Order: sequence, then structure tokens, then C-alpha cells
Amino acid sequence: MAGKTVHAAGGIVVRNGRRPLIAVVQRAKDELWVLPRGKLKFNESALAGARREVVEETGHRVRVREFLGAITYRARGRPKVVQFWCMQAEVNPSRDVMKDIIAVEWLPLSAAVRRLSYPLERLFLRNVGRVALRQRRRRLARKGGSQVAKAKPHHRAAKTRGHKTRLRRATTSRGRTSKVASPSAARAGQATILQRVLERLSQ
Repeated sequence: MAGKTVHAAGGIVVRNGRRPLIAVVQRAKDELWVLPRGKLKFNESALAGARREVVEETGHRVRVREFLGAITYRARGRPKVVQFWCMQAEVNPSRDVMKDIIAVEWLPLSAAVRRLSYPLERLFLRNVGRVALRQRRRRLARKGGSQVAKAKPHHRAAKTRGHKTRLRRATTSRGRTSKVASPSAARAGQATILQRVLERLSQ
């Protein structure tokens, strides 16, 4: 057991607002500031454990995004591997944080890096934090583009419906010409009647 690797997981948790903010938490046991993370439970997958730890330590429900990588170090003489995912947090918390956490702060990337207590985590966040924010911008750009794309077919559909309506009206009008005289035929008939009246008057 002395050399067995300890597996843990967590997240680079981003919350939307006027500017994206990243969560850092303060542990009760040593008052150090760390990224939201924790050891996996028995038979728990790394992804499930990462989501659980993040919700428990930040109080926010999250949507898991890209896998960002892992850090490794030795803890109490044993190797430890911590895997991290990028996560999108809801704006408002949904539950109280666990008792092992005494504070949660949401900070811009540079401030979050400075707040972390461990140099290894600061280096990791400095590198992958940029990736997480870049991926977030791409998702927002794709989302905006998809909304525009969805609006265009709707606009075309409206034109198509209008075109079909005009076709139906034209067909109806053409169908009625077999029963109702056309304007030119009506004018010709009126001219014939007028000519007959003038002929009678001239007799």
C-alpha cells in the first residue's frame, strides 16, 4: 500500500458574467487555496469524481467540458495523480459547500493563479486556464453562429410559404376564368352592345 498511486480529480471551473471567473477554494484543514479537487471514491470514474468534488466544494452545478490534463506529485510518500476537466458553472449556487471548505472565490484567471498556494497548481492553471477560456470563446462564437444559421432557414421558409400562397391564388384565379369572363372579353362584349345601340339610334 505504501507505493500505491492515489487518484484524484477536479475541475477548472468557469462562471460566466461580464468577464469569465475561475473558482479557487480554501481548505479548512490547512487554510491553503487550491483548485476544486479531491480523491476518488471506490470504483468511481475520474470524470464522475471530478464533477462530484467540484459541486461539493463550490456549491455550483456544472457542465463538464474538455479534459485539460493532469498533474502528478508525491503526497505523504505516495505518488498522486489529479486529472482536471474544464467545467462551466451555473451563475447561482445550488447547495452549501462541504464543511472541509471554508471559502470559495471567483477570480479572473491571473488573480486565480496568484491566489493558489501550490506552485505546481499555479503553473498548471496558468497554462490550461488560457486553453479553457479560449475554448469557451469558441463555443460562444459557434453558438452565436448557429443562432444566425437557424434564423436564415426560417426566413427562407417564410418566403416559400408566401410564394406558395401566391401560386395557390394564381391557380384559383386561373380556375375561375372558365366560369367568369376575363376583363378583355367583358370589354369586347360591352363594345358590341354599344355598337348595336348606336345602330338602332341611327335607323
